[in-house]
Amino acid sequence: MEQKISPVVQPQQLAALKQMPDFVLIDARAGAGMAEKYAAAHLQGALHVDLDRQLADIQPDAANGGRHPLPSPAQFAQVLMQVGISPDSHVVVYDDKNGANAAARFWWMLKAAGHPKVQVLDGGMDAAIQAGFPVNRGTETPANTGEYEITDWTLPLSDLEEVQQVTQNGTGLVIDVRDAARYRGEVEPIDLIAGHIPGATNIPFTDNLDAQGFFLAPDILRAKYEKALEGRNSAEVIVHCGSGVTACHTLLAMDYAGMDIPKLYVGSWSEWSRRDLPIATGVIA
Repeated sequence: MEQKISPVVQPQQLAALKQMPDFVLIDARAGAGMAEKYAAAHLQGALHVDLDRQLADIQPDAANGGRHPLPSPAQFAQVLMQVGISPDSHVVVYDDKNGANAAARFWWMLKAAGHPKVQVLDGGMDAAIQAGFPVNRGTETPANTGEYEITDWTLPLSDLEEVQQVTQNGTGLVIDVRDAARYRGEVEPIDLIAGHIPGATNIPFTDNLDAQGFFLAPDILRAKYEKALEGRNSAEVIVHCGSGVTACHTLLAMDYAGMDIPKLYVGSWSEWSRRDLPIATGVIA
């Protein structure tokens, strides 16, 4: 039985991994003009994936599935073939937001597709450059791979109906990983309405990181989340953010801590806030 690898890899380890024949490096930076930014500079050998076009199946109405609903497993399989990932590939993915932009989302999707060897680069692109990893310009050529078959998402998912039930009966735990000001409803830079799902508790994804932007040690993360879970099985906890992207950072952190991966509510606040459902502000008393 193959030994499980850590979901987080240190930048100093990247040069050695690059020598492996099945190694694939993925650039998951997102945002306006990213294609041009990738062409101007990216880690050597990295293939770019686009959050909006390849890691989501964006629909006209975010009230049904949120701003970044998952693509189908078959659609994601096509993406993997486009960037040269086979079932045997050892994949490392990075972004420029400490893993919270789209690197953790790609990690979750590949993990949920049943892929065993996938890691997120701790500290992201800047940390790798500081560690001496080379940078390229232009484009990269992916390896030629055969079909990658994915039949279903194998990691736990939640949906609007379950979140409603859990928050109404008060027996479960829903974690909102957005920053505290958005949770309290003081600001809302992206979605239409400010606030949070009633009953959800706020643990910002940034709490997973130290002052330098690297993941806290696994034992520290485990102690922090075990305290928050109050004896609950982490596999039954529901985690959300604005649109199901940064929530994956907390799923990654909990896996790094040696805990079961919680349920991802992909629709997140972007779906909930558009469905004329109860909305809370402030903090839980």
